[in-house]
Amino acid sequence: MNMEFLKIWVVFLFFFNLESYAQKPVLPENKHRFIVIAHRGDHVNAPENTLAAFEHAIEQDADYVEIDLRTSRDSQLVIMHDASTDRMTGIKGSVKDFTFDSLRQMKVSDKQHPEWKAEQIPSFNEVLQLCRHKIHIYLDFKEASVQKAYAEILKAGMEHEIVVYINAPQQYIDWRKIAPDMPLMISLPHTIKSATEMTQFLNSFHISILDGNYDEYNQETLQAAKEQGIPVWADIQSATEHLNWEKAIETGLKGLQTDHPADLIQFLKIKGIR
Repeated sequence: MNMEFLKIWVVFLFFFNLESYAQKPVLPENKHRFIVIAHRGDHVNAPENTLAAFEHAIEQDADYVEIDLRTSRDSQLVIMHDASTDRMTGIKGSVKDFTFDSLRQMKVSDKQHPEWKAEQIPSFNEVLQLCRHKIHIYLDFKEASVQKAYAEILKAGMEHEIVVYINAPQQYIDWRKIAPDMPLMISLPHTIKSATEMTQFLNSFHISILDGNYDEYNQETLQAAKEQGIPVWADIQSATEHLNWEKAIETGLKGLQTDHPADLIQFLKIKGIR
């Protein structure tokens, strides 16, 4: 979250009485002490954000799959990280400008792994059905209707198996109005370095979980978050992230979003914390 984004949040706090939305949503029940989030699914073994990548994450016993929600031209909810289809399908254009049927005709692939099978762009409903009672969903809410997304979540019976990552203040307002019991997550502002700053921040922003880069946290800020009852599931995903797993754990983090869920899970087992 950059400073400009933080200023926007402050404006929303001034004009909206968010205390009225300050219920304490219950997080999905976790099987493990340390939370492993598969970034865009297990995309080191299948194209990102596809059913195949999510199936791998389930098989590896990850706690969450992180997915990116967008909307087609005809208002259907689909999964794609980028706003455009260029990188993953080779077809130029924006997700929002294609109909659902047009998107479904595209094939998602990974140029670095031509041996992988090409996959379809999944619908949100397909992902909900695949993950239901098998793995929780970390919903990166890119561009979609909260009302429509929540209706699909309810229809799938997944309302207690999802956390929502917020990318803009209006998303926060909409989720709090439409689904006040849904756990919401935002990133830690880069300016917060002390326990006092963390406590003040969490007293102002009524959220359930914190995200952000693993190296933006220290033992002081993590302890302050713990005292407020707010878990921190940080980002560590990279090709060389394994070099920093030890440091992240020693700092006090209890959850990581990773590009290598199977390897991280094995590392945690060796350390005796999973």
